[in-house]
Amino acid sequence: MSRLSQLSWTRGLQVARARLFRRGRTPGLRTAKTVVAAVAAFVIAGLLDTSAQPILAPLTALLVVQLTMYETVTHGWERIVSVAAGVAVAATFASVVGLTWWSLGAVVAVSLVAGRLLRLGPHLPEVPISAMLVLAVGTEGAAAERVVETLIGAVVGVLVNLVIAPPLYVQPAGAAIGELAERMSGYGRDLAAALREEWSRAAADQFLGRARELGAEVARADRGLARAEQSGRLNPRGRLAREAQPRLRGTLTALEHAQIGLRNLARALLDRTYFLPAEAAGESYSEPVRTALADVLDEVAAAVAAVAPVAGGSGGDAAAREAAVREAVTAHLAEVERRRDRLSALLYVDPRTDPAAWQQHGALLAAIDRLRVEIEAAVRSPATTWRPDPLGARQREALRRTLSAAHDSAVVRGALENLDRATPRRPRPIPDPAPGPTPNEAD
Repeated sequence: MSRLSQLSWTRGLQVARARLFRRGRTPGLRTAKTVVAAVAAFVIAGLLDTSAQPILAPLTALLVVQLTMYETVTHGWERIVSVAAGVAVAATFASVVGLTWWSLGAVVAVSLVAGRLLRLGPHLPEVPISAMLVLAVGTEGAAAERVVETLIGAVVGVLVNLVIAPPLYVQPAGAAIGELAERMSGYGRDLAAALREEWSRAAADQFLGRARELGAEVARADRGLARAEQSGRLNPRGRLAREAQPRLRGTLTALEHAQIGLRNLARALLDRTYFLPAEAAGESYSEPVRTALADVLDEVAAAVAAVAPVAGGSGGDAAAREAAVREAVTAHLAEVERRRDRLSALLYVDPRTDPAAWQQHGALLAAIDRLRVEIEAAVRSPATTWRPDPLGARQREALRRTLSAAHDSAVVRGALENLDRATPRRPRPIPDPAPGPTPNEAD
């Protein structure tokens, strides 16, 4: 088995293991909370005797319990509104007509319009569903039972998610960023090992593909951090998320830029192989140059690996840990710069004799410089604080934009009307009458 095949196999095992055993998560916690919420909602609805089989209460609790407190409250509220809107629509039609094909169509149409006006999002179908069920039963008691059971399920779901370990995803977000740093570090070490062996265009192309695949890891870490930010809203432990967010966001942004630097470096290595015949692509860089570049990448990998602990959980020794990480990264970057200078001396060419090589070597060195700058930024102390947007901020912003657009439209229309009134109208020219026949023509 070749060296590249071994690296691919090892990398596949690492990815599979990371997917099976995510760090920072309590296995089965959300499942247990969902079960408790469903059972509690059913028992409470039974004690209140809302109906003979109060199954809607546990169903609502099952759907309300979400990954974050903000999502839980939002889903609970939207579900209550959707059921109430559907019941209101059905009650309006039931007082006038019964269940017929045309009344059913009218109920569905009106319910969907009402749901869109209320911006219920994924709960939009719940409005016509509730309306049709109430219209089919045709009793006021069924409508009241549906509203009460939905309210019980939503309240129980919110309380269970609030009382039993309110979800806060700061640690999983930090673990995802730490995994990203480890994957990038492993990529650097693998590329360095490949450069020390037989180099080829196929190897360069494979490592460019792997560099691009790291973008998916960046996206996954970004989703994890976005969930951690959302979990800090409406959460009694939200202070931890507000304290950790600037550090995690700064580290992730720097690693994202470093991933772009790795991709540019791999692109430069591949581009160089296309300036030689296919059979001579392995000679794009001499062995001393490849060894020097491998030394640089080994130290870059060590620096990126040293960044991972800064994304760890906060605690009493967080400041001391960050200081130690910053000191270690600084030492690695100083060695990167020293090795980069040695590589630069080996890559020197006269731009007048080989302008293509001069340009490609410059791109390679620029990618290394970019890596060094971004790795240093990954451990920099955040200069700003973070607070989540207030509730309803997006809705208020959308309303403000709508009103602003309407105001601007009215202003423009008024200005055009004023301009039209102020512009003097030119009298329409009266066409000359057609010349009559001359006396000779009349004769």
